[in-house]
Amino acid sequence: MFRPKLLDTLKEYDRKQLVNDMLAGIIVGIVALPLAIAFAIASGVSPEKGLYTAVIAGFIISVMGGSRVQIGGPTGAFIVIVYGIVQQFGINGLIIATFIAGIMLVIMGFARLGTIIKFIPYPLIVGFTSGIALIIFSSQMKDFFGLDMGDAPADFIAKWKSYFGHFQSVNLYSFLIAAGTVIIISLWPRVTRKLPGSLIALVLATAVTQVFNLPVETIGSRFGSIQSSFPSPVVPKIDFATIQQLIAPAFTIAMLGGIESLLSAIVSDGMIGGNHRSNTELIAQGTANIFSSVFGGIPATGAIARTATNIKNGGRTPVAGIVHALTLLLIILFVGKWAAWIPMAALAGILVVVAYNMSEWENFISVAKGPKGDVAVLLTTFLLTVLVDLTVAIEIGMVLAVFLFMRNMIRFTDVNILTDNFSDNNERNDLAPLENFTIPSGVEVFEINGPLFFGAAYKFKDALKRIKKPPRVLIIRMRHVPIIDATGIRTIREIYKESKNRGTKLILAEVHSQQVMDELKAARLLFAIGKANVLKDFSLALKHSIETQAE
Repeated sequence: MFRPKLLDTLKEYDRKQLVNDMLAGIIVGIVALPLAIAFAIASGVSPEKGLYTAVIAGFIISVMGGSRVQIGGPTGAFIVIVYGIVQQFGINGLIIATFIAGIMLVIMGFARLGTIIKFIPYPLIVGFTSGIALIIFSSQMKDFFGLDMGDAPADFIAKWKSYFGHFQSVNLYSFLIAAGTVIIISLWPRVTRKLPGSLIALVLATAVTQVFNLPVETIGSRFGSIQSSFPSPVVPKIDFATIQQLIAPAFTIAMLGGIESLLSAIVSDGMIGGNHRSNTELIAQGTANIFSSVFGGIPATGAIARTATNIKNGGRTPVAGIVHALTLLLIILFVGKWAAWIPMAALAGILVVVAYNMSEWENFISVAKGPKGDVAVLLTTFLLTVLVDLTVAIEIGMVLAVFLFMRNMIRFTDVNILTDNFSDNNERNDLAPLENFTIPSGVEVFEINGPLFFGAAYKFKDALKRIKKPPRVLIIRMRHVPIIDATGIRTIREIYKESKNRGTKLILAEVHSQQVMDELKAARLLFAIGKANVLKDFSLALKHSIETQAE
């Protein structure tokens, strides 16, 4: 259940891998610097909180995680939910929500829910991810164009109305810096992939701003100086009233963190041919969020882009992630104060690129061309994320996906009334010949194909209503019923009672599923119906129906 990958990788560790991990860790640490600052500011908190999160959570996720190469820290996926919590509950509310979310993730890991989270519907993930990307893009327009306005409204439509209303105040210098940042990040990989384009763009933009004393807003002018020290840990005070207020956003943080981290781990497995431990990863993510909140940080999870950068630069063990965290720590302690010179427009340019990469527009279009049910989940989740709230989007998206799945399962289940004479191909053995069956007089046979659950039970009841005259024997053939739930059991029980009252003998034939048989036993239905009336072969059931009528 809990075994960090670090313990396994150190058994075969050598000097060559140490060198590769250290180089990869340093490069990823440099890549993470501007992203940690940008994500924090976009989330509505001070820039150093993003750095604290990258150091603390990044270190813990690498030490305790279930992936060899996972890099943890603040990500763009959290911007929307964190910003909303800060606006509604303040910084203290965010710290408490992150702390509770961390506890939830740890519980999920020990409850072995890691494999279940991986089965979140893909259209749902693409929907809210694309929605988050659009919100991130929208949130950066003020700084991208240097608009002279107060805080932009939180509502998506109101935000864009406000932008257009203040567009005459565009700062040309801010726009050129932001656009230049986007261009440099986009074109820099053609020059080299050893150094991240975001760092190069940030350094150039900061240098140009300071040398020419450009009239643009910087981190320092908005937030003041960045502390070059680490905060003292403080365990948040939590009472029942606070939990009631913050349980919903905390759950969203936990679900989003779990989904993002496991998706990142799956992607990294494909890149290195590895196999992560999902439950260990959830426990590590939860612990990282608990400690991040204790030090005043923001939510953290596995970062797909930074993890991919780690792999491409030779990182193959958690040591690279540890070095990445230590690199950021040294930057905070020795050169963190210079980050106050960074122009806000440059950070806006970086986040616009992040939003584009996060948008998954190709996957969005691909899903939009698929089945109507998937399109409904995709568009519902996307629009609710953008126009309402991420928490609401995930909740309604999941409910919609479940209902659509139920509808498909109901379609898959059908109930047939077998005629007097028919041929039947035994599908359990493709080599079996066609068998001819004759339904004896006074016998009705119903065959159920598919799961007998609450969504499909009504089909069975409707089919039984077609019987005009109560038969002497009722055979229910269940060879293709893989599962049955409480409603299905109740339906069988009602049929048994009704048959008994009418003087009809009930026979169950070909109950092959062990799950169905176990549920029938647990409900005492096998005892009520009688083991002699539960037969494994349909021909025996027909023979038994004849013998029953002769008694």
